[in-house]
Amino acid sequence: MANRYLPLALTHSPTPRIENFALLAGLDAAVRGMLISTMPLVVYDALGDAQSTSIVFFVAGIVALLWGLMVPWATRLIPRRWAYTCGVLLYLVGMTLGAIGTDWSVPLALIANAMATVTIFVCLNAYVLDYVDRANLGRSQSVQMVYAASAWTLGPMAGVWLYHTWAPAPFLLAGSFALVLLVTFWVLRLGNGKQITRAKRPAVNPLAYLGRFFSQPRLIAGWSFAVMRSCGWWVYVVYLPIFCIEAGLGDKVGGIALSVTNALLFAAPLLNRLGRRMSVRGSVRMAFGVCGVLFCAAALMSFLPWVTVALIMASSMFLVMLDVVGGLPFMMSVKPSERTEMSAVYSSFRDVSGILTPGAAWLVLWVAPLPGIFLAAGVGLLSAWGVAGRLNPRLGLPRPSRGGR
Repeated sequence: MANRYLPLALTHSPTPRIENFALLAGLDAAVRGMLISTMPLVVYDALGDAQSTSIVFFVAGIVALLWGLMVPWATRLIPRRWAYTCGVLLYLVGMTLGAIGTDWSVPLALIANAMATVTIFVCLNAYVLDYVDRANLGRSQSVQMVYAASAWTLGPMAGVWLYHTWAPAPFLLAGSFALVLLVTFWVLRLGNGKQITRAKRPAVNPLAYLGRFFSQPRLIAGWSFAVMRSCGWWVYVVYLPIFCIEAGLGDKVGGIALSVTNALLFAAPLLNRLGRRMSVRGSVRMAFGVCGVLFCAAALMSFLPWVTVALIMASSMFLVMLDVVGGLPFMMSVKPSERTEMSAVYSSFRDVSGILTPGAAWLVLWVAPLPGIFLAAGVGLLSAWGVAGRLNPRLGLPRPSRGGR
């Protein structure tokens, strides 16, 4: 009876809004954006060459992939809010190891940050799929991009500058953002999301939901688009700065280029509307096709380093467009009863690309100079362009109402 007289805000958590999820995505971007251009330089400085750097990123990708596939299983045993909290705490562990800055702590910092990223990504996507209806998924993605735009624009350049000013500085600042993210998450009171299934359902075997994933071709296609898009970003973030160093352009060009490109995230709502007007298939195909051609051209023009940098920067504009619309084929095909599990499968694109890209780069560097990595990425992006041609042409377009026939 006492609860009868309590204010509603004290007895029930408010329904989360798209802006709440966007705020969390923006703070997460502040953590990652500070280190996205800094970590390749830190690892390269610690280990001394591009091949060793590729191996460390390869190992971190494998660890993050296995960890991410176990997150849904873990959320059956512990509440989702605590899983999200553990992800933020992993960030803090990674920042501490990165600030130490030795040849053994830097690889461990990379692994801890990768585990943190995938944990937060799985949990946040599960929350989004719980509370955002299918028709508003595109808007949710674009709003998240806008909230993250400042962090992705200023973070890469600021991180590199801070690293050269005082090596632990970017890690300390990123750790501060992680603490703000943790406090904000608990203030928003997202809880554990909607419980679609019965509370006493046994924990799901990761191999079981992988089987359900592989039985749905639309999910496989949507996931493969995310993998190739992420491979493009990996090449941009990790190997463009190394190319600039080896070509004599300096170690700040890569961070500046990424910051300039990420300013396009402010145009995410416009890109979302453009994608919906063209249909998801049309926008995804156009972005993959142009991006692949530009990557190949950058490899062929590598004897002119500034031209290569300009072409890679131009291609990244279409990677931003893929960030906005490229995930819709997957998210529009997920069943409500499989939100958490399929969020984990989808999040694996980041880790699979983190395995494929440095692994392929390691092989390419045995037979070709570094620009060969740009060519390999271009071929992969063009292959995604071919697969996208099999998408339903009406995907993402408004459906006719039943009464309108």
